[in-house]
Amino acid sequence: MKPYIKLYLDHYNLHGEYIPCVVCGATSVDIHHISPKGMGGRAGKDVIDNLIALCRLCHEKAHSSVLTKEYLRSLL
Repeated sequence: MKPYIKLYLDHYNLHGEYIPCVVCGATSVDIHHISPKGMGGRAGKDVIDNLIALCRLCHEKAHSSVLTKEYLRSLL
C-alpha cells in the first residue's frame, strides 16, 4: 500500500471494504492528490489536506478540471 493511501485511510479510520467518494458517495477507487505530485513525486504533497477519495467518474472529472481544486478542497 502506498504511504499516502495508508495516511488517508488511517486519518479517516476507513479500513472496511467501502470507502465513499467524497463528492458523490459512490465507492471510491482512488485516493486523489488535489495538487498533483508531479513527475518523480514530491513527499510534500502527501499530506491529508491534499488527499481526497474519489470514484472513477469523479476522478476523471477532477483530472479534466470539471471538479476544480478549490471545490475539492472545500469538501474536506
